[in-house]
Amino acid sequence: MPPRAALDPLTMTDEMEAIDEATQYRRKIDHTLARFSAAHDEMEAEEAKRRERRERLSPTSLIESTRTALHRVVATTPSPEEAPEPEQTRLQEKKQLKTDRAARFGRIAAAVVAGLVFLGIGGAWGAQTYFDAKFTQVSALDENSSDIQDADAQANDENFLMVGSDTRDGASAEEGVGTADSNPGARSDTVMVAHIPADRKRVVVTSFPRDLEIDRPDCQRWDPAQNKTTDQVSPRQKIAKLNTAYAVGGPACVTKVIQQITGLRINHFVGIDFNGFKEMVDAVHGVTIHTDIPIDDEILGKVLMQTGDVTISGDQALNFVRARHVKADVAKSDYDRIKRQQEFIGALLKKVMSSDVVLDPGKLSDFITAFAKATFGDNLGVKQMMTLAQSMKGLDPSKITFLTVPTVGIANSRGNEVLVLSKTKALFEALRNNTPLPDPNAPIPRSEQAPPTSTSKPKSSGTSKSTTTRKSTSNG
Repeated sequence: MPPRAALDPLTMTDEMEAIDEATQYRRKIDHTLARFSAAHDEMEAEEAKRRERRERLSPTSLIESTRTALHRVVATTPSPEEAPEPEQTRLQEKKQLKTDRAARFGRIAAAVVAGLVFLGIGGAWGAQTYFDAKFTQVSALDENSSDIQDADAQANDENFLMVGSDTRDGASAEEGVGTADSNPGARSDTVMVAHIPADRKRVVVTSFPRDLEIDRPDCQRWDPAQNKTTDQVSPRQKIAKLNTAYAVGGPACVTKVIQQITGLRINHFVGIDFNGFKEMVDAVHGVTIHTDIPIDDEILGKVLMQTGDVTISGDQALNFVRARHVKADVAKSDYDRIKRQQEFIGALLKKVMSSDVVLDPGKLSDFITAFAKATFGDNLGVKQMMTLAQSMKGLDPSKITFLTVPTVGIANSRGNEVLVLSKTKALFEALRNNTPLPDPNAPIPRSEQAPPTSTSKPKSSGTSKSTTTRKSTSNG
């Protein structure tokens, strides 16, 4: 028999004597049931608190509290017969009337404020729900991908992958962008990543040339007409252009490729159909941009012949971001178009967040409606897009950086742009860990420089422009 101190109290009587096994077993069951009962009571109490909180904050409760406040304000004061008061001097009566009037006005103001707060909260929630329902949701994200690096450092970062799709579905011949018959399928004319670190102290927007050479992984095929992937799988292509990732596998495939290149955790996908882009610009009554050269495109024609600060909208704005063969451009390459796209997106966000739009319910509503109509995405809604716009608006312009992923600056024999791997690695390590950005003008390591050709010369900058001119039958 072990000493009493070593025995479990459940195995002893009140007199601290050992008891039989059947009693011990029954006591253990009772003890377990008691623990379950206590846990159940605790959970029930927490649920009761949650129910009370929901009821208190429900629209019905808020309406009732507002109605009660208003009722108190308009309630009549007791008549002299009901509440007799001692006689007062005329001066005291005037003071009393003034005090009563001030108190009444105070109650009215409080009730009005309460009503406006309720209507504001309810209206904002209702408007957000209404507009969020208009966004077309697609499956694009993979936030647990093994391609994501430094995941802990990115815990509270926001990374928006923005893809401008050049599908011609719904476009007319008069718009000058081609039609679905002449340009079937969908390609990604624009690929950008807007990175907002957890401290929200800077925004870095990185563009990727559409002709960037990539190793495209296996991807499920994308049906642009229905905005969804199919069961058919497109096998890996070791050498491919970046814009084929979207053409073959849609949002999920291009997200996979960008996460492989950057190591970033993409947590928002934004796809914009260029055919509906102009309606967004028209909704805010145009956007002011600055250009030092006339935009006279060999395919789109005379897009914008004025220079300096010019306000553009509609088809003119659409062609401005699409122009790829501008006569005044030195290289007539995708880099010139990327620069114009970055400038225009910055100007559009600035206009949308200006008091001219934010304080004009008509313009703001029209813009959100047009944006939702032309946009599809994953983890996308009014709240997410306001996070992006407000982050870019609230910062000093010097804290918003637009850049292009480092390339050697010369197209290879396949007509593709090639990454400078060392500079690309340094750039995205800085973004993932929120450290200072590397110098974009640092020389390219000799081992990664492109061999010189008779028609082009290598550039020293990682974001240099190709000096070869590549034309196509379509501007997309």
